[in-house]
Amino acid sequence: MKLHNYTLLYISVALFFIISIWAAIFYVEMLDEVYDSIDDNLKNHKLLIVQKAAQDSTILEKVHFDESNYSIHKITSGPTHKIKDVYKDTLMYMQHEDDLEPVRLLKTVFTLNKHDYYELRIISSTVEEDDLIEDLFYSLVWLYAVLLISVFLVNTFLLKKIWRPFYQLIHQLEHFSLSSTAYVPVKTNVDEFKLLNTTVDSLLKKNAELFISQKQFIENAAHELQTPLAISINKLELLTEKNNLTEAELYTLASVIENLQRLTRLNKSLLLLSKIENKQFYQEAIVSLSSICRRLHDDLSDLATYKNVAVEFENAGELTVKMNKDLADMLLSNLVKNAVTHTPAGGLVHIRCDKQTLIIENSGTKALDPQQIFKRFYKNSGETHSTGLGLAIVKAITDKYGFALSYSFDGKHVFRIRF
Repeated sequence: MKLHNYTLLYISVALFFIISIWAAIFYVEMLDEVYDSIDDNLKNHKLLIVQKAAQDSTILEKVHFDESNYSIHKITSGPTHKIKDVYKDTLMYMQHEDDLEPVRLLKTVFTLNKHDYYELRIISSTVEEDDLIEDLFYSLVWLYAVLLISVFLVNTFLLKKIWRPFYQLIHQLEHFSLSSTAYVPVKTNVDEFKLLNTTVDSLLKKNAELFISQKQFIENAAHELQTPLAISINKLELLTEKNNLTEAELYTLASVIENLQRLTRLNKSLLLLSKIENKQFYQEAIVSLSSICRRLHDDLSDLATYKNVAVEFENAGELTVKMNKDLADMLLSNLVKNAVTHTPAGGLVHIRCDKQTLIIENSGTKALDPQQIFKRFYKNSGETHSTGLGLAIVKAITDKYGFALSYSFDGKHVFRIRF
């Protein structure tokens, strides 16, 4: 979820609760104010009616509401308790509505001539609470909708403009490469973004310096190792050509040469792995993996024949991807050569390509650990010629390009890459 949508979600929820609480308080306060106003009006009517009754006794005969809003009844026994005004809500039939409608009723007692007591009832139309609640509800819905639309517009246009330096910084970081890209601080007047700019710039400079230092060390170390290793192997090979060596001595020399050759391959593989992880392969093009698989099938036919292993290639669809050509060759050659090398005699290696997937299957008797198989120097056999880095290189290449690499075992080893 994007930041502005995340913000809008929380604001929407907050507004919902705030408006709901505000609506309840507003409703109670509004009703209280309405009733207070109506009660004041009823009290004023009472005073006017009592004053008029003192001047004109004919109104004392008004015992029904009819066309007026009050009625008077004489109390023969007089009040038995202290005279007190009583306000209450009740229902009364309204002819124009042909229904019972809510009214506010004032019930009180007044006296004339100090011994005649009269009960006075005065009514006044009041608000219909169900209609009021309905109108208030729809008004609040409209208010909530308008507020949300306003917040959305502000969030989309104003906040998006405010956060633009942040997104520009993120865009630069997404396309930043320690080896080939320079970071350009984003122009902004916001202090927090300025601080973020400074911090990111400082961090990237330190990492770039460290990357260059590591890169130079790895390249120099690998280069310096290659020369003495090559010289040592050549001298040992010359030594084996002498005729005065015993069979045991020749065996020892052969073992030393084999270990030095393995060390040479290990040095080259580690250097290659480091270059892949440091993204030092830049050139990319559309590469036909189907063609590479077809070539590997032909190139490894002699090795497969020597090991008594059958190799099949099935092209169910031309598989092409955009990547570095050398890395594509390394990816497939490591997988196919690994399959041929570790397939027992009489086994089968099956290579299948379609437009999105590469599958390499080879015969086997025991499943490998899928959690460990792509780690460096992992071995599950007594193979001494392997460096244990072939599948680690495969994993590094697929991670670089975001390919989905997986391993499974169902009576045979299955390596699958989805592009």
